[in-house]
Amino acid sequence: MKISENKLVTADYQLFVKDSNGSLELMEETTPEFPLRYLHGFGMMIPKFEELMEGKMQGENFEFSIAAKDAYGEYSEENIIDLPMNAFTADGELDRERIFKGAVVPLVDNRGQRINAEIVSIGEDTVTVDLNHPLADEDLFFKGKILDIHTPTEEELHSLISCNCGSCACEDNDCGSCGQ
Repeated sequence: MKISENKLVTADYQLFVKDSNGSLELMEETTPEFPLRYLHGFGMMIPKFEELMEGKMQGENFEFSIAAKDAYGEYSEENIIDLPMNAFTADGELDRERIFKGAVVPLVDNRGQRINAEIVSIGEDTVTVDLNHPLADEDLFFKGKILDIHTPTEEELHSLISCNCGSCACEDNDCGSCGQ
């Protein structure tokens, strides 16, 4: 079977970016227990990734690169913003175990989408966050193997759609640990 729209794809992969010396650095890797699982054509993966996976067969190895502009975009200073301190407090107190410079915190945008932000600094009345994706400005290099392609069952569809994160280890649709 070939990868096409509405097929459930399971794959092992490694994701690399170039380090400061120009060598490839491993950034992410699936494991046999937690392979990548996504519904092709549903927008769970970056569009260029899906485009390059289209038509590949079960058992096929793949290797391709995606330019930063087609991956997570260019880094933008406009994505560094100040938010009011009260957005990070509970009962008027800042949770210093979770809210500190360098921490990655989940936020919700005005469309209800969950996004992760890195805390850049904490001021008197504001918290400065960086909304750029951690891989913004990075060309991505993927290498992997397609393990399975099939038409998803109703149960698989429900699980993937309610979670909307193919590679996390959610149980009972609890996606608190899913990344973006």
